Amino acid sequence: MEFLIRFVQIHETFHKPEIEALAVLAGVDVDFLSYSENSPYSVVRLKDEASAKALVSRSISSKGIYELWGAGTTYEELHGDLKQRSSSQWSQYQSCSFKFDFDTFSGSRTLSEQRRIIESFKYMNFNGPIKMKDPEQTFTIFEEYEYGKEGGPLRLFLGRFVGGTQRHILNDYTLKKREYINTTSMDSELALLTANLTLAASDKIFYDPFVGTGSFPIACSHFGARTMGSDIDGRMIRGRDGKDIRTNFRQYGLLERYLDGWISDLTYSPLREGRWLDGIIGDPPYGVREGLKVLGTKDGSGKEVVWINGELAHLQDKYIPPKKAYSFEAMLDDLLEFAAQHLVDDGRLSLWMPTANDEDVELGIPAHPHLELVSVCVQTFNKWSRRLLTYRRMAESQDKSNRLGRQKAEIKGTTANDLNSFRRRYFEGFKNPPVLEDLG
Repeated sequence: MEFLIRFVQIHETFHKPEIEALAVLAGVDVDFLSYSENSPYSVVRLKDEASAKALVSRSISSKGIYELWGAGTTYEELHGDLKQRSSSQWSQYQSCSFKFDFDTFSGSRTLSEQRRIIESFKYMNFNGPIKMKDPEQTFTIFEEYEYGKEGGPLRLFLGRFVGGTQRHILNDYTLKKREYINTTSMDSELALLTANLTLAASDKIFYDPFVGTGSFPIACSHFGARTMGSDIDGRMIRGRDGKDIRTNFRQYGLLERYLDGWISDLTYSPLREGRWLDGIIGDPPYGVREGLKVLGTKDGSGKEVVWINGELAHLQDKYIPPKKAYSFEAMLDDLLEFAAQHLVDDGRLSLWMPTANDEDVELGIPAHPHLELVSVCVQTFNKWSRRLLTYRRMAESQDKSNRLGRQKAEIKGTTANDLNSFRRRYFEGFKNPPVLEDLG
């Protein structure tokens, strides 16, 4: 059966990867027959209506899915295709309540034009009551116009509404209403999309090693996952003014799904070894506001034990451990290695990383012999972008001997700019061309 997915035309590079991830979660096969990032309308082939509902039931990037009854480039073509494709189905809907909707992209119709077009489908002989609110069936006419140009629509569709999505929850999770945030809290829409791409679901354990105020764990827990997180900045874990990450989980009724949070960085993780995590999700610090740091001292030596009021300083709640500057590239290598060591088979890692817009989007993507790159999504700003990279932990039997992973980056330099090329280029205004290295 063919269905039409109605996407929301924002974060376009996320559309197809999200649907493909949701197909994995729902256990359905999806075949894209028509897809473009420049269009909100995508035609897919699915087994049946139940598969269609399951596929988009938790989608964030789309509004709904429709059984495709007809398509064409003109209304004459649309009517002809409609009669050939779906006339055998009309009889089962001729007595139920119904309504017709109009959906246009990059164009518009007056109400009188819409009414005239809707009346052109009267040969379908729907005799049931017309209900504009909560009808038993909704039929939608889709018109797609060429952006910025006058003239008629390029593509036309008629679809029967089958199932809705979870896009409506964005208002509930908006940062504007969240009780505990800071300047780096991830936008709720992107956090929920990331959770979908990482296959967050009930009875799974997810971990965020750069947890901040908990945007990603909250999104994953919304979809049923048990979550935990850590952060090198103890202020994020301890909270302020009586509010912390638990406050946010309590706000959304998700506290029982939050396992714990602690102060640490990825280079000194206290988590037990072994492959037991279902998902790792996070936004590593880019080192722009301040240089990226990890626990340790500049010369690598330890510090003398300090006592305050007869108590060991490092055991006190407000203790701030020493930190040293670190390479962002090395942090990405550490994260991929950590994922390879802790993810179960088919477990996923999703991480955000920045890039300058004048670089080839494929350059600089880290690789690991045990991790398969599933998708690359891009959010573009002015002179730079950030990419969401999603990996799948392959089973040992799937590893290929000739599959080369990226070697761990050699750490060169001691200053924040020396250790982070993106930070340096950010403050230079991306004026200088990037030095392209062999990344393996």
